[in-house]
Amino acid sequence: MNSVKIGILSDTHRRGDLQQEAIKKLLSSGAQYLLHLGDLEDEENLKALSQAGVPYAAVFGNNDIALWREEANYRIKKEPYYLKIKDYTIKMMHLPYYMSADSDLVLFGHLHEFSAELRGKSLFLNPGEVCARNKNLTECVLLELQKSQYRVNYFFKEPQSSVWREEVKIYNL
Repeated sequence: MNSVKIGILSDTHRRGDLQQEAIKKLLSSGAQYLLHLGDLEDEENLKALSQAGVPYAAVFGNNDIALWREEANYRIKKEPYYLKIKDYTIKMMHLPYYMSADSDLVLFGHLHEFSAELRGKSLFLNPGEVCARNKNLTECVLLELQKSQYRVNYFFKEPQSSVWREEVKIYNL
């Protein structure tokens, strides 16, 4: 099986400008899918995901009540939302309440802190915050899935900078 590249974002919080930069970075890095883990707050941020040119999915965050009426118009779901990409099962959520290892990937937001941890064969991942609210960084992750390895490309930059920095974590299965 060839590798699959998934762009992962969370916690945009009305910073559509920063979300657009993150989407552009993920797409230019080869993202074949985009997953957003909630707190988009604005329909324009959903629209940007839907217009990125790759399949996408999102879950509602605790600040997305105004977006509930958009569920029929966009691929945004209540948490936990399970989906399958290629041979990988994925559980998406905003709040880290459903943290059982019942999927290959357990993706969550809300905490505004990047984290990645392999527990057994399940990768638990929080991509950090797009909005640069809790710290002066906008963050996202490109996750490369391979048969025997997860490669986490953590991208981050100061909001006013045009230069993305990258840290890579590799988890062998």
